[in-house]
Amino acid sequence: MDLRDLIQADGATIVDVREPYEYAMGHVPGSVNIPLGQVPGRVEEFRKMSKPLIMICASGNRSGQATHFLQMNGIQEVYNGGSWATVNFLKMENV
Repeated sequence: MDLRDLIQADGATIVDVREPYEYAMGHVPGSVNIPLGQVPGRVEEFRKMSKPLIMICASGNRSGQATHFLQMNGIQEVYNGGSWATVNFLKMENV
């Protein structure tokens, strides 16, 4: 399944791991903002989220770190979506 399919999948949750001030300047509509520094303390919350989980940030670096951390903690169906702008474009393509 490619990124476009994941983003448009029923039940997909998009998690933006940027800081709140970055999120406030622009984000994917319907995404959840959980800054990277909060990810380790919220693992149980991630377990309960609707899958697939698509992690995004500004460039793909922080979302890659979050994806790796969650996978190492046994969370499945979590993917690095990369840049929020790219994911936003792909999501809006289908609207």
